[in-house]
Amino acid sequence: MDLSKILSISGKPGLYLMVGEAKNNLIVESLLDGKKIPSFAHDRVSTLKEISVYTETDDIALETVFKNISEFANGKAIDSPKKLSSESIKEMFAEILPDYDRDAVYVSDIKKILGWYNLLLDKELLEFNEEETTENSEQENKPEK
Repeated sequence: MDLSKILSISGKPGLYLMVGEAKNNLIVESLLDGKKIPSFAHDRVSTLKEISVYTETDDIALETVFKNISEFANGKAIDSPKKLSSESIKEMFAEILPDYDRDAVYVSDIKKILGWYNLLLDKELLEFNEEETTENSEQENKPEK
């Protein structure tokens, strides 16, 4: 899963796929409706690879959080994360990421992460098996001491 080409643009809903670059902007395609729009320098753009979640010990990459969500939901979408109560969202996220920082990670952040997970899952942009296969083959190729 390459999260470096998937963008979050502050003030705009959903996620965007970077499809090109122009002189003073990026050309992005909405994952919600497929429309291509320019993203200018004044837009606050973050790649999903740069985003992490605060925990009690260390920050956890969003990619790892998505993997945990997938394991929690057995590879399926989370049902209506925006409609769940704050308490049920917190309880669910505590099962997904037990040591998340409850003071720094707000319910709105959790809902956004779960919504992003559902969107990426729907667009078939989440692929965890390749990483696991790569890690397993690397371990098999290491010489024993």
